[in-house]
Amino acid sequence: MNLITKNPVALHALMSETLFGVDTDGAAVPQAGEDLRSTPASEGKQGGAFAYRGDKSNGVLFILRYPDYPYFSPQAEEAFIKTIGALKLTWQNVAVVNLANPHNPNDFKQIMEFFQPTKITLLGVEPASLKLPAIGHNAYMKGRVATVFNTFSFEEMFADPEKKKLFWSEFKTFING
Repeated sequence: MNLITKNPVALHALMSETLFGVDTDGAAVPQAGEDLRSTPASEGKQGGAFAYRGDKSNGVLFILRYPDYPYFSPQAEEAFIKTIGALKLTWQNVAVVNLANPHNPNDFKQIMEFFQPTKITLLGVEPASLKLPAIGHNAYMKGRVATVFNTFSFEEMFADPEKKKLFWSEFKTFING
């Protein structure tokens, strides 16, 4: 092991400007704290594709906009993992895309074409920013192909336990429905 892989802080600093690195044979290099056995590397490509984390094959997509983090803040990631885990979901059967990443288009049509989701959760992303009709918080918009669930970011839920309670009640129904 080299010094970078032994030091997660150094690895994180190295990766801070990009979603992931690429080693000499073109394979994705995991971010600090990622375990490839439990968190598959993203496909993050440029030129029409998206940089994302998880697996898009099951049609469950989480869209967020965290400018300061590749995906979530550490506290939000812990809450996210617990939330999806409570519904028997893992990184192997959901995809997460951060629209703050400059490689990711903020275009709903492109998102739909690339991910082909059936269930989309907007975590603190205003529907209008994706040119979607207004959707209230913890409410749904059912389309021909996918249903969009609009909710608060984890930081908003941390600050207000009532928002967290409302989210959880609706999210369980959304995912299990």
